[in-house]
Amino acid sequence: MKKWIFLLLLNVSLLATAQNLTLDQCQKEAEANYPLSKKRELIAKSESYTLSNISKAYLPQFSFNSQTTYQSDVVEFPGSIPGVDMPTQNKDQYKAYIQMDQVLLDGGNIRNQKETERAKRDLERKTLEVELYTLRERINQLYFGILVGDEKIRQNELTLEDIKIGLKTVNAQIANGTSFRSNADVLKAEELKVRQEQTKLRSNRKAYLQMLGLFVNRELSQDVILEKPTTPLAAFEINRPELSMYASHDKLLELGKKSITTENKPKVNLFVQAGAGNPALNFLEEGWNSYYYGGIKTIWSFGGLYTTKKKKQLIDLDKMTLEADKETFLFNIDQTVKQQNSDIEKYQQLLVSDDEIVKLRNNVKKASAAQLENGVITSSDYLKEVNNENESRQDKAVHEMELLLAQYNQKTTTGN
Repeated sequence: MKKWIFLLLLNVSLLATAQNLTLDQCQKEAEANYPLSKKRELIAKSESYTLSNISKAYLPQFSFNSQTTYQSDVVEFPGSIPGVDMPTQNKDQYKAYIQMDQVLLDGGNIRNQKETERAKRDLERKTLEVELYTLRERINQLYFGILVGDEKIRQNELTLEDIKIGLKTVNAQIANGTSFRSNADVLKAEELKVRQEQTKLRSNRKAYLQMLGLFVNRELSQDVILEKPTTPLAAFEINRPELSMYASHDKLLELGKKSITTENKPKVNLFVQAGAGNPALNFLEEGWNSYYYGGIKTIWSFGGLYTTKKKKQLIDLDKMTLEADKETFLFNIDQTVKQQNSDIEKYQQLLVSDDEIVKLRNNVKKASAAQLENGVITSSDYLKEVNNENESRQDKAVHEMELLLAQYNQKTTTGN
């Protein structure tokens, strides 16, 4: 009695100190620690810098220019006036000036550039979410792989207990001279075989934990407890991040059409030029002189009108291609969900019969244990029924995990 109390307290202590992990926790940590996640910060910084640069187009733009020219002819006054020395221009002329341009009206071009930049970065973020989403299925496989291994380990421990019970019975019979040593050897050999299987299962568990630990970026000890997920609610509405990505791409294409229109609108700028020239504004005055002038200029280019229609048609073709990609994606998702529904239904039906098989195998094993004790059957016969029950229990445990995995894979497939 004291032994069982000690073991119970020891198990409670181990459970209290062991790590507990949930599937949702693993999914979140894996995504947060995946190297690709670093791109989120880079995209945000790039967007901030680019928008800041675009906004500076509203500020006055300064430029320095210099010019040296030589011309073959200059303005000359016809004839001459007695007593008046008529000035003549030099054929070599010089000018240096600073010009300031200030946007007054740009047809919405700068605003559209900002919207386009935000749309580009949003598309990058949505594309990143799609790439990160593929992690979910990999985490599902690792997580449920460990859970299946844990179930098999537990079932093997139950099998070991049954073998020990049979071995105790056979040893008592040998002591009483009613059984042969070979019957005990058969059970001992099977016990060693089951312990070998336990070693393999624990080794596989360690490997799976190491891989899961790499994804969540922390070392997972062997006593970590993975909580069995609850059955997810069935949801067939598609909420995959790819749909948001397609919507962002479509918005970017629409902004492309808008930019074609804004490029063809008139632009109005205020400008001021100040500098020095030889000659300056008064070309009759020799030597270097300072000058300035300013005004408002309107620029309206009509060259873009020749290609506007075709450019917009090209964008419409891109939108049609995008829509085709979206429809193909949804079609494939629908096919996958249907296959997963079939798998879920299959495992549900298997579990119904698993319960009955385990119950029947357990009854047969109990009967064979009694028969072994009474010397009616050999240890090999008893071992056969023990293994049959163990196999049925493992089948049930595996089917339970496979059902959960199929349900969570469907949850991942639909994006819910």
